[in-house]
Amino acid sequence: MPDLPTPQDATEAALFTEYWDAVLSYADLCTSGAQTANQLATEAFAAGLREARAEGSSPARAGRRAPRLPMIPLLLTAVRTAATGWEADGLGHRLDPDLRLWLNSDKAARYTGPPLQRPVALRGLRDLQEADASLLWLVEVEALPLPVVARRLGLDPEVAGQELEQVRALFRDRSHRAHLDTPMDAQCRSYVRLLDAVTRSSGADTPDDLSRHLATCVQCAEAAACLRLHGGGLPAALAGGVIGWGGLAYLERRRRAAEVRLGVGRPGAVAERETGDPKEDTGGRGRLLRGGLLAAAVLLSMLALGVSMMPFGGSDEDRTARPDDRQPVADPSVPLPSADPSRPAPTARSTASAASSTAVGTAAGSAGHDPDPEPQGTSSATARGSATAPRQEAACRFEYEQVNEWPDGFQATVTITTAEALTDWRVSWSFQDGQQVSQMWDARVSQRGTRVTATAADYNRSVAADGSLSFGFLASWDGTNSAPRAFTLNGSPCAAR
Repeated sequence: MPDLPTPQDATEAALFTEYWDAVLSYADLCTSGAQTANQLATEAFAAGLREARAEGSSPARAGRRAPRLPMIPLLLTAVRTAATGWEADGLGHRLDPDLRLWLNSDKAARYTGPPLQRPVALRGLRDLQEADASLLWLVEVEALPLPVVARRLGLDPEVAGQELEQVRALFRDRSHRAHLDTPMDAQCRSYVRLLDAVTRSSGADTPDDLSRHLATCVQCAEAAACLRLHGGGLPAALAGGVIGWGGLAYLERRRRAAEVRLGVGRPGAVAERETGDPKEDTGGRGRLLRGGLLAAAVLLSMLALGVSMMPFGGSDEDRTARPDDRQPVADPSVPLPSADPSRPAPTARSTASAASSTAVGTAAGSAGHDPDPEPQGTSSATARGSATAPRQEAACRFEYEQVNEWPDGFQATVTITTAEALTDWRVSWSFQDGQQVSQMWDARVSQRGTRVTATAADYNRSVAADGSLSFGFLASWDGTNSAPRAFTLNGSPCAAR
């Protein structure tokens, strides 16, 4: 398997993360697991980057520009080409079964067959200037905010919106020309002018005969999606027409990834989407810190009151009625609330000990002004080094593997082995160097400060006893990229493998 290429200059290095993120996202759709997705993405990334560099260094003929896709779509088509090679070389079992059916059908042949029979969106995008095509793809398919795209492409943010509208109109013009050049039968040819007229106006009604024709003719329906710039269908037309299989699924993934990067749902997210600049929520963080200090003070007060009311001594009558003065204060037959229903209810003695440990940990974290304290384990005689208490084995073990790393990003996988059967799971850990997760697969991700939480997807909630669960993610880093720590499974600490 080839290694990832080294960026040639600062500009290429700055875009490297975004390129790899997109390629790996599509490769994950095309394969049967995280490991094979990484292999396919690496092979396609290396091949696509070599192709782009070769085209960029080759001299163009005077007065003509060789048609070329922008960088991300070019790399995505390299994934499709690499998958085709796997199928031809007997490695098809590594690919998604639906993709294998598609690769062996006439649908796949359209993307590599005669140029005039290829999808209209593919031909229209290739016919644009590379900067125009990049603007259209990054906004419509990658779902990046326009100010972010403007900065990346060196455009004036004040006029980027007008530039985008002009590029959309150019794409429509190129698509209409490509549709006219497409070999078609007499019936399709009779609808060309009507299709052009109907799609130019947002309020025009589609005649019934044209509507019936579009329902049965794939080529004309694809052309209609490219020509109709209103109605929100352009992103799907681009993704499906350029990528082919899995285009709509890729489009949805990129929209979710953009929402994660922009922090949808947190304060300041709306302003960030409009300006492309992240806003620091200093007021919310201050309120969170003050709330933590107040909660710690209340907990310590309640703990002190409870300890003062506990019967440490007792009368002779009490000693006669209760010969074993080591009995717990609470009735052991009454179960206490437990965070994990599968674990036995703790006694009052262990509950008081755990509360004491939690209170001390909370107070220490508050005094140190740590807005993201690490989870504290339950304090017990074993933790204090008692020679008589039995040692408990960890209920889970974790393995963290960094698969790839580049100047400002990296890819990693996490594998958790659980001793107990699970019907749902939640894995958390803390980064030591401020790394930020941008995308995750086989799990849903949320991050608060340095603490990351991955929750089960709909299809992998159940894990058998002594079984394993795994997921992968992409993240950014700056300066140092140390391995994370403090892994937990459903709140219980995990030991390293």
